[in-house]
Amino acid sequence: MASDVSLARPLVAGVVTALVGFTSTFAVVLTGLRAVGATAEQAASGLLAITLVVGIGCIVLAGRYRLPITVAWSTPGVALLAATGAVDGGWPAVVGGFLVSAVLILCTALFPPLGALIARIPPSIAQAMLAGVLLPLCVAPFVGLVDDPWGVAPVLIVWLVASRILPRWSVPLAFATAIVVVAVELSRTGAGMDAATLLPRLEFTTPTLTVGAVVGIALPLFVVTMASQNVPGVAVMRSLGYTIPWRPAMLVTGLGSAAAAGFGGHAMNLGAISAAIAAGPDAHPDPRRRWVAGLSAGSTYLVLGALSAAFAAIVLLAPAGVIPAVAGVALFGAFGAAVQQAIDDPGERVPAVVTFLVAASGIAVFGVSAAFWALLAGLLVRGVLHVGRGPR
Repeated sequence: MASDVSLARPLVAGVVTALVGFTSTFAVVLTGLRAVGATAEQAASGLLAITLVVGIGCIVLAGRYRLPITVAWSTPGVALLAATGAVDGGWPAVVGGFLVSAVLILCTALFPPLGALIARIPPSIAQAMLAGVLLPLCVAPFVGLVDDPWGVAPVLIVWLVASRILPRWSVPLAFATAIVVVAVELSRTGAGMDAATLLPRLEFTTPTLTVGAVVGIALPLFVVTMASQNVPGVAVMRSLGYTIPWRPAMLVTGLGSAAAAGFGGHAMNLGAISAAIAAGPDAHPDPRRRWVAGLSAGSTYLVLGALSAAFAAIVLLAPAGVIPAVAGVALFGAFGAAVQQAIDDPGERVPAVVTFLVAASGIAVFGVSAAFWALLAGLLVRGVLHVGRGPR
């Protein structure tokens, strides 16, 4: 009996990890993919592909190394897509950008100097770029509240109350409220779901390479995935007493990202928030037995992948403003953390502010998205302000 209870705790922790991770941000994934030109079917395929490779990645890393390693899709990366919009070359070029980003992740495993180069980007600049990218998504709930108060207000109220009582489940409960709103809307209009749309299906897109997609999507996606997900993921695991096998982890996440790219999946990375759930003391008092949570999380992601088409269909049927509200509240925490880290050092504040403003502006020059120009502008301002002052 004791062994059964002992095994149940990490199993439940893994299920919670996957459920919270998926339901909290899958709407952001669909929003980002649609923003860069994916059709509803291609976006659903991308969600399915990235969910499957995340599940397999969790199982492979946790099972091979007997560590509670979890992987996740890049939420900052897909938020970047939502702020980028369409690029020259359309959806095939976007898929090509996903593939290039995956190759760069692989290169960090094969060529350590590349990882060291990314580490040299000041955290304040990287976080300011992320904050600027997240800003339009985070204001969407309030815009939606004005445009559709009856649809958006219940989502925000449930999110706020749950944030006080059950903070870990606040976004999933907000999404559950959105489902209720959708159901009420369908009953009012008499619309229904096509059964065919509920079946998960992968749709392959032949990638093409364009300068705009490589510079405007691949490079910023790679930077935010590394700086905002992989590096914090390693730090979280270290704080819990675990050492991540860096090269194998980057190989798995890079190969998984490459495998998902052709089907619309954007990028996968080491878990950060999810790592704290699966690898924390609540998963099991004995750190050596928490690795089971990684297997459980991976298996749960595979089940959620089978249901991903149904989730995508709900998003498609939702009244305008409802799903952006869910996506927005899901990103409040990430936005707050990014702003704090961006302006924490007074000496880095001006370059960070410039980076933030350029990223938030949404400008696109020569077909290249604002995220790239924000990074460039921040580094330029920082270089001018700090030149001749010695290393910081």
